Amino acid sequence: MDDWNGHWHGFGPWTGSRDDFAKEGQRRPGPDPDDEQTQVFLANTMTPVQLGHWLLRRHQAAADRTWADVAGAGTWMSRVREANPADTSGGALLTVDEKVARQCESLRLGSDMCWGYYTATFSYVSFAVVCCPNRLFPAIPCPLPPR
Repeated sequence: MDDWNGHWHGFGPWTGSRDDFAKEGQRRPGPDPDDEQTQVFLANTMTPVQLGHWLLRRHQAAADRTWADVAGAGTWMSRVREANPADTSGGALLTVDEKVARQCESLRLGSDMCWGYYTATFSYVSFAVVCCPNRLFPAIPCPLPPR
């Protein structure tokens, strides 16, 4: 993958049931910006099926979750994970710090990241960091340029 140049936006976390998360229609925009499916998608807070579509949800972008330095994204990922502990009863292949470091390396290359897991109470947690401009959706404008 070639070098990528841009910034990052954090979205989420969304917490809910696996059954709700499986409703893909709510996680995809429709073909027309004004159609009902797109309006439902824009109002939704679940992680989109295609991560770059987060950028369409302009009202969900926030200055405190927009970074010109990937270290800020890494710190945010760690905080979200700490605030929403995963069920680790089955063991973990990587520590949180190792996972964040790997995710940051991918982000530096222009690859979006999504982290989803179950909590001890069986809720599903999902959050994402999206590269902007987005490699897969270059026509979607930035929802909130970094300061």
